[in-house]
Amino acid sequence: MAEPEVHIIDDGPSEEATAADVEMGGAEAAEAENGDDAEDKGEDGGAAEEEEEEEEKEEITPPSQVFIDYLKSPIVELLVGEGDQQTILNSHQALLMKSPYFKEACEAFGENPTSRRIPLSTEQLDAVGCFLQYMYTGEYFPRRLSGDKGLEHDPTLPASDETGEHLLKHARVYTLADKLGIIELKSLAMSKIHLIHSTAKGEIAYARYVYANTSPDDASIRKPVARFWSLRSHVLRHEAEEEFRKMCLEFPQFGFDVLSLVLDAREKGKGEREHPERLGSARKRARQG
Repeated sequence: MAEPEVHIIDDGPSEEATAADVEMGGAEAAEAENGDDAEDKGEDGGAAEEEEEEEEKEEITPPSQVFIDYLKSPIVELLVGEGDQQTILNSHQALLMKSPYFKEACEAFGENPTSRRIPLSTEQLDAVGCFLQYMYTGEYFPRRLSGDKGLEHDPTLPASDETGEHLLKHARVYTLADKLGIIELKSLAMSKIHLIHSTAKGEIAYARYVYANTSPDDASIRKPVARFWSLRSHVLRHEAEEEFRKMCLEFPQFGFDVLSLVLDAREKGKGEREHPERLGSARKRARQG
């Protein structure tokens, strides 16, 4: 028996098959794109993680390692004073260069200097010593007692501050820190000045030093001096009347500053007596501010 003839008609892929192919192709392409994105993100994420790890490593670098780097730097000689009174103090260059003043001086040495010396002919030895102690330790003697109860006992100073040496010690540190550009040391010295109880003559010696060695616009140290005498001059000037008179004649700005504060206080007191209602409103505004 003859086999039946089979006729195959090729009409091309059906619409359903084509749609299925399109859907599958789109899914595969999307998966491929997602895979590429994931790889890109993986690479970017890995780089970001590495950067974060490096930053963390930098943050957890032991402070002692940084300090050791200071100690590895060259030694610089500081020539303090002049003539027979000159003294040589040694310090590491990297620590000194934290001061803008010393940084400029050290950069002037060049690459291979035969000597590293910086003259400080007009500076006081004790003040420079306090500066170096602060640069190495973050403090200088005498340190503040806990609770702002005063300062440690300094056996090198007299028990009673008749000459103002207690105040002058920290005033010299303040002016040296100002010259060297160490702002934190200035603040530390000022905080210690406020903890010292001196005598009338000691306060005059301190005021004379401040007005002779600070800038006229340095209100952070000059204004407290003027305010102190504006509040106590009527009492303390009898204990050091001659010194007070000489101070006013030698530094007219001191006398003007004290007088201005006295007159301001009297004017304020007179206004409060004549208009007591203003006092309450002013306090209320201050509290709200």
